[in-house]
Amino acid sequence: MSLLTVGEAAERLGVSPRQVQHLVAQGHLSQVARGVVDETSVDRVLAVRGAGHGRAWAEPTAWGAVAILSGHAAGWMGTSQRSRLRTRLRGLSSTRLVAHARNRAASARYAGHPASLPRLRAEIVDTSQASAALGLASKASVDGYLAVGELDTVVRRHGLVRDEEGQVTLRATSMDVAVVRALSDAAVVVAALDLAESLESRERTAGLVALDRALERL
Repeated sequence: MSLLTVGEAAERLGVSPRQVQHLVAQGHLSQVARGVVDETSVDRVLAVRGAGHGRAWAEPTAWGAVAILSGHAAGWMGTSQRSRLRTRLRGLSSTRLVAHARNRAASARYAGHPASLPRLRAEIVDTSQASAALGLASKASVDGYLAVGELDTVVRRHGLVRDEEGQVTLRATSMDVAVVRALSDAAVVVAALDLAESLESRERTAGLVALDRALERL
């Protein structure tokens, strides 16, 4: 594990040390000890935000964008909001979409016993198996969404431990999980956003290409 001080992380991210502590509090950065964070978690934040530091969309707006790109109506948004968002999407690149949509869920990585992974996969909206649809081999890892209020219970039930190199990514969202599941089943946009945040170049490229195609269809 490579470590960075809060000051070094702030310099890497182009933010203040106070903002680094805020990212730690939100769960975006993994704090190993007082004043020290895991370098991999810093790299993950950079992968999501890209070179810019523009404001992320609010969670309902981020999921509205996913719905529009997936061919679904975002019923939680007003007609004028949906229209403005569709117009905004037509002018976005895939990398900017990833950055703007980062608040659709709070993600964290965990390590867990391999025997528990099939049961865990059945309890969440698992997007990791969509890799094959995007030209990648099916992943042995678990990556998926669950309700914010279920996160702690699921982590305890499966004996998961925070680990930036772990094989489990849980994305806690306030959006109705039934809506997330419907969007995930309808199109590859949700999985593509997840892959586009990966530190692995093949996964990130596959995700960005899929998002470019979805944007081009608007």
